Amino acid sequence: MNIDQINYELPTEQIALHPTERRDNARLMEVDRRGGRITTGRHVSDLIERVQPGDVWVVNDTRVRPARLHTKKESGGHVELLVLSTQDAQAEVMFRSSKPLRTGQQLCCTAGPESVTVTAVHGRGRATIQCTEPVDSLLERNGEIPLPPYIQRTVEDSDKERYQTVYAAHIGAVAAPTAGLHFTPELMAAMEDRGAQFARITLHVGPGTFQPIRTPTVEGHTLEAEQTIISEETADRIANAQRVVAVGTTSVRCLEGAAQGRRRVRAGVANTNVFCTPGFEFQIVDALLTNFHLPKSSLIALVAAFAGLDLTMNAYRKAVDEGFRFYSYGDSMLLA
Repeated sequence: MNIDQINYELPTEQIALHPTERRDNARLMEVDRRGGRITTGRHVSDLIERVQPGDVWVVNDTRVRPARLHTKKESGGHVELLVLSTQDAQAEVMFRSSKPLRTGQQLCCTAGPESVTVTAVHGRGRATIQCTEPVDSLLERNGEIPLPPYIQRTVEDSDKERYQTVYAAHIGAVAAPTAGLHFTPELMAAMEDRGAQFARITLHVGPGTFQPIRTPTVEGHTLEAEQTIISEETADRIANAQRVVAVGTTSVRCLEGAAQGRRRVRAGVANTNVFCTPGFEFQIVDALLTNFHLPKSSLIALVAAFAGLDLTMNAYRKAVDEGFRFYSYGDSMLLA
């Protein structure tokens, strides 16, 4: 599939810079995959009415670490680090600097007196750093929530809470599973009263999820692997579900990457780089709740694989025409 087939034009003012005042007050578009109907005029709070008997709604309970660290060289030059993974006092990072980093270089945190040491420099703007304490402890004092670059504003105190899902539990992501940002405890309880069950998986969202596709065809792109965790309880719940609703593309990738047949997923810890493009055969997921994604991205390719290319792009054009808010803090769509 040519990359231009998942492209669309979006007015800048439709990029959501802040979340809605109430999480479940975001607008909801409904897309009927079989009938081809696209319906607007609803809100996420109306998901209560879309619960079906035997539903299992699968949510990603990863937690975003305050992974952006502002530092400076001894010369005074600014270096921005994005912590990708940690192992006690060591971390793998992406860096942005006017000049390449060097092994042995000291970087001082701008938010505190601590410093880190560059122990290795890799390709593609990546490096390994060493701290004198656990990296996550340093990040709690000096790190910043890594809002995506299209949210062009200063990080605010409210982002510490609003850029996490209400069920976030296991720290390890550099970006939020944004479809889940719309849920409140009250909404989830009301859905359970209607007969829905919630099942948790973990996929620690890495930067590869949001890397633009730079190849002429979608299929030429490769995703970086991300760690996933599926419990035996979740695997059993999915096996007995009448309908599996994935909350977010990360939930889709976790489930389909662990698929072992219809309604069967492999429990345990694994890594997945499954890339869902048109023609992909979904074995687990029956419905998908997701936000509106960037053009020419692996995320919109996944939606096109699930709902069909023409219907997906028609839905996106309708969302643009009707003033929906896009991306991480934006509105939502239910494809069923």
